Amino acid sequence: MRITTWAEYGLICSLHLARRQDEGPVSGRDIALKEQLPPDYVEQILLRLRRADIVKSTRGARGGYALSRPATEISVRAIIAASELATFELHCISHPVAEERCSSAHDCSIRPVWVMLQQKIDEVLESVFLSDLLQDERTVRLQVGLPVPRTADDDRAHVRLPVLQS
Repeated sequence: MRITTWAEYGLICSLHLARRQDEGPVSGRDIALKEQLPPDYVEQILLRLRRADIVKSTRGARGGYALSRPATEISVRAIIAASELATFELHCISHPVAEERCSSAHDCSIRPVWVMLQQKIDEVLESVFLSDLLQDERTVRLQVGLPVPRTADDDRAHVRLPVLQS
């Protein structure tokens, strides 16, 4: 699996809107400026997110984009699927080695592995919500079950002075 620019920017834009949820709509240009993203990309991604009912748009002088529902109800999978139109591309379907070999009528022992991998990836992405990403990296690492890397401060806290080692 490869996370595309579309998916990454979609998450960044959605997270920006989640952080501003109580401040009202924000323009795509403002999101692009504050997040240092290409404005044209941002507008296209926001259109995709709007079509998927992740964001809503308001016209007018005070218009712009806002989340269409609470961040606790928007999964990372939904954002990625809306942004890049898929979460995992089954290469044997999108780019078959050979039509006959990769057709569903052909017995392929590899295909079940890709299908299982797609399901596992979707399960993980469906279990993480936009609201989870509002936390700091350490907290998110713990939530998703990743170890938290040690920092220089952690190492200094455990160093004993030579005088105290006896």
